[in-house]
Amino acid sequence: MTTPERPEISQPSPDSSRPEPELPFPLLYRDAMMLVIDKPAGLPSHRGPQAKRRVIPVLTDHLDALRFGLPRRPEAAHRLDKDTSGCLILGRHPRAMAELNQMFREGGIDKTYWAIVQGDPAAESGLIDLPLGKRAPDRGWWMKVDPDGLPSQTRYRVRGRGQGEAGPLAWLELEPLTGRTHQLRVHCAESGWPMLGDEIYGDAPREGGPGLQLHARSVTVPLYRKKPPIRVEAPPPPHMLAALRACGWRE
Repeated sequence: MTTPERPEISQPSPDSSRPEPELPFPLLYRDAMMLVIDKPAGLPSHRGPQAKRRVIPVLTDHLDALRFGLPRRPEAAHRLDKDTSGCLILGRHPRAMAELNQMFREGGIDKTYWAIVQGDPAAESGLIDLPLGKRAPDRGWWMKVDPDGLPSQTRYRVRGRGQGEAGPLAWLELEPLTGRTHQLRVHCAESGWPMLGDEIYGDAPREGGPGLQLHARSVTVPLYRKKPPIRVEAPPPPHMLAALRACGWRE
């Protein structure tokens, strides 16, 4: 597997004397088919109902800066919650989007998340298998465990443990085997260890909290048949560093 230290350039700029546009977030990987960006926490992927009522930046506002000479803007091949940071894959043209979408549908793209949770998981690793459904029909993003809901599975591994102001903390590595809305957040909360900073499924305040401690750490994409899978990592965001260090993480 490859972990590029800098983006791979797929084609030269038409005018090498003209600098490329400054991006509002780090570009982790680039080739002729896809981009991987490090989406900052707090940036919505699209202009949903909340963003329509207020003038706030969203990811789609910045896609023109990511064309890099191609006639079309790239498109996000999947979604990250507004408050989740880290690796987000974008397809650069329709053929790339079709291939990426098929890989996501078939479960061919591996995603790994880091989370800080409140509590002390009893096991060092395990599988959370809890079906999820909508809590309210008019709020499609608000989820709950529902025996009649869609199958939802998450693998977890404890990477470190520590102590926070309100009690024990654990640093988890999470691998979603399915892609339900808010799956990782609900699965952790229902297991007895809600994510630090989760104002919906945990006890974080709506204002002045530590921020949701959930980060899309890496993606592995088998995009080219004759090449090793592309593996891209995003460094942990600033708002998670203190809790990660408390749980034993070192830069």
